[in-house]
Amino acid sequence: MTKRECAIVQAYTGFVMLAGKDVWYFLKYIQELISRPVWTHELINETVRRMVEERAKPDFIELCRTAVDDRAPTDAEREAAPWQK
Repeated sequence: MTKRECAIVQAYTGFVMLAGKDVWYFLKYIQELISRPVWTHELINETVRRMVEERAKPDFIELCRTAVDDRAPTDAEREAAPWQK
């Protein structure tokens, strides 16, 4: 997962994915979303948080749709899948 993808997940879900110097990626992404500079203290504002979440949703959905698996499941894993029984 790239730092930008982490920023997308963080913006949409609110789960902290980036810390320390990497917070820059998150702030850059949300500034792109709302088309203006964002101060970190603004992120506790519910209105700003909802706006960021709403605008990040299409990127989050696209990220999920284009996700790739790093390996194919084994035949045993496929056979053991509980939803197939």
